[in-house]
Amino acid sequence: MKVFENFDSQLRRTLLALFTAGLLFWSSLTALLPTLPLYIEDLGATKQQIGIVLGSFAIGMLLFRSGFGLLADRKGRKIVLLIGMLVNAIAPLGYIIVQSIPGLMAVRAFHGISIAAFTTGFLALVADLAPEKNRGEIMGYMSLVTPIGAAIGPAIGGYLQAASGYTLLFLLSTGLSVMGLLCLIPIVNPPIHKQQQVNSNDGKFWQLLFSPRVRVLATIMLMIGLAFGTLHTFVPLFIKATKVNLNPGLFYTVGALASFSVRFFTGKASDRYGRGLFITLSLVVYALAMILLWKASTANVFLIAGTLEGAGSGILMPMISTVVADRALPQERGRTFSLCIMGLDIGIAIAGPVVGSVAEQVGYRNMFGFCAGLTVLALLIFLTQCNNNIPDSLRFALGRGKDVYSLNQS
Repeated sequence: MKVFENFDSQLRRTLLALFTAGLLFWSSLTALLPTLPLYIEDLGATKQQIGIVLGSFAIGMLLFRSGFGLLADRKGRKIVLLIGMLVNAIAPLGYIIVQSIPGLMAVRAFHGISIAAFTTGFLALVADLAPEKNRGEIMGYMSLVTPIGAAIGPAIGGYLQAASGYTLLFLLSTGLSVMGLLCLIPIVNPPIHKQQQVNSNDGKFWQLLFSPRVRVLATIMLMIGLAFGTLHTFVPLFIKATKVNLNPGLFYTVGALASFSVRFFTGKASDRYGRGLFITLSLVVYALAMILLWKASTANVFLIAGTLEGAGSGILMPMISTVVADRALPQERGRTFSLCIMGLDIGIAIAGPVVGSVAEQVGYRNMFGFCAGLTVLALLIFLTQCNNNIPDSLRFALGRGKDVYSLNQS
């Protein structure tokens, strides 16, 4: 992390405040991961209803993601970060007050607004601040907020729920986000000229979404979003159904630790060896994780699968974000990030209700076999479609060639 020593003190302070806010945001959000499905089940919901409630999270993301991308480009990244953190502070209180299935769907959809705003603003601001030659390294380091928060949150959430019940857990989630708001206040936006002159007409929106530099990345995120949404919705219930003696929070914790570990070296290595090689590696590892979950029947296999899933996502998410930053102009970065990540949002939205209904018919185990197939499909799409033709795609995906869509090549 010596690269930070070369930055001026103002930039270091901004990155530190942003990192701390991100850590608090993800700790607040993920504290509910191992407990919320069980909370909804305790209220009498069926498997499909649990999927529908948790999948409603993506409704807020889908409805607001593109708008926040445009807002970040026109008014600055900070306002979008503040909106995301504020919603993340309010939403947990809704779970205490509302206990009907339709009401919980509404609260969960509102909660989804938080991640639509915060992640868009966070990625765009880090890309603005990071020097071009160190972009992969800086985005890799700053993305550590996700696995660290995802390690802290579920562990605390699972323990607090078991010891004190759900109410204190939801209050803790709110408190962490309030602390995050305080960290965001001193952050200063980059010069506004980088965020002006953005044409917001719908034609440009859809033209950008379906452009070659965005659509394949968005499709990859869609495939992984389906697997990710299934995993984070149904793993606690799958573990319970198999009668394996394992705290579901530990599954997420080992995944977060693996995700944390790989980000230390993959970002810097991608600046040297290329982003494509590491995206390919991440998709292979993610597919192996889904296959193991499909076959899992012991605690050790669940933990190995969780470790691989964490490693796969720990490589994939910052690498996709860095490729998006490479392919986007500063004044369109917010929209480009929002459109690409929208694929993930759609996958998560579909995973809850649709895959939940599949689980009703074929069970949790075969549901994860379906997810394994999706990740293999994502790998094949990336290997053959990530650049302007199959030979160029294979070269980029295997670290043998440049990204022809990058705007930052010398």
